[in-house]
Amino acid sequence: MPTPTQWPTVHSITVGIVLATVLFVPATLCAADRTEKPWPQFLGPDRNGISSETHLIDKFETTGPKVVWRVRGGLGMSGIALEGRRAITLVERDGKQTALALDAGTGQELWNRPVTDEYENSMGSGPRATPTIAGEAIYVYTGEGVLAGLDQASGKIHWQHNVVKDFGGTVADYGMASSPLAVDGLVIVIPGAPGASVVAYHAETGKLAWQTGDDAAGYSSPTLLTIGGQRQIVAFTGKAAIGLEPATGKVLWRYSFTTDFNCNTATPIAVGDDVFISSGENHGCALLKLKKSSGGFDVSEAWTSFGVKSVMRNEWQTSILLDGYLYGMDNVGGAGPVTNLNCVNAKTGVRVWQQAKFGKGNLIAADGKLYIVTIKGELVIVRANPAKFEELSRAKVLQTTRQAPALLGGRLYLRDTQEIVCVDIRAGR
Repeated sequence: MPTPTQWPTVHSITVGIVLATVLFVPATLCAADRTEKPWPQFLGPDRNGISSETHLIDKFETTGPKVVWRVRGGLGMSGIALEGRRAITLVERDGKQTALALDAGTGQELWNRPVTDEYENSMGSGPRATPTIAGEAIYVYTGEGVLAGLDQASGKIHWQHNVVKDFGGTVADYGMASSPLAVDGLVIVIPGAPGASVVAYHAETGKLAWQTGDDAAGYSSPTLLTIGGQRQIVAFTGKAAIGLEPATGKVLWRYSFTTDFNCNTATPIAVGDDVFISSGENHGCALLKLKKSSGGFDVSEAWTSFGVKSVMRNEWQTSILLDGYLYGMDNVGGAGPVTNLNCVNAKTGVRVWQQAKFGKGNLIAADGKLYIVTIKGELVIVRANPAKFEELSRAKVLQTTRQAPALLGGRLYLRDTQEIVCVDIRAGR
């Protein structure tokens, strides 16, 4: 990808000219170009919701967070992917599910590309999955299960497949929500079709690379983890957590995890060489211990916590692992469901604190803090402190949202069903 600013050579250039060059960097150049890692996919660079950025604010000003820009968005629950100067998301506009590219610094629309017709669902219409940026390409997955590869610069569609229909599957009750995973020249999604629970396509051509399994789809996104020194795709289908060999789709291990309505939604995360999975509605969670065996891995339970007294029931949010502790949304099902914010010792499975009735939301972590967006549209900063719950600041930013923020260059990118918002959270700005 070309760099946004080409610096002149220093030879024979006066100091004054060099200073002028710095002062007149184009306005469209955003803070994203100065960060170590982009946020190119669902849940960030490592698909675990954690950013390495530092020097971020602890508290909002009395007037609230500094809004850099606020622009029209569209229906849908897709998150935002960021790389270079582009912010990419999926929205539903004018009867079409549309890939949308914005200038990350200004919010100016760079291009929009209709991918397929609108998607209607009683739980909220529009696309669910977050786009994935890989090199010069973008991969999107629509509400009914159309996977498409687009050019990042122009939005031109290079290839697309109705993955669910092609394999004779059924669209999940609440829509297809598997954010594409780009690995080793492949793009992986979870259509949940017979003989094609998980599928991989060649990223450049869109040709099928492999297919595996018979599980129905849940709503989780596949992730790439290294367990026991071996890279593997870990997918959370509607019926199980499974580990797959990236190049072939060979099943390395499987752990049955059945929930009502196939509601496995959170993304699996690595805890050392173990894997943490969780589902809401009083189902619970498990830490899986994997041990290499002939041709794959043996699976056992490091610990489990199920039922109405579970320490963590992630409904549609992925927990964050920081310094050996899991921070996450604990959804208590049944009559009058509530959502708590819990902190759990990842090694032992013991809950160390709970902020009861915190409310539904989604979260990421950076600079020793949790940045949480609530379903009421509030942005909340919480210290990642295993000793106690410590809320630092809270402000209303959006109407209502389910997606976690995206973070790049000291700016949070948020969206609801109407707007896309960029907020500056740099300390000392």
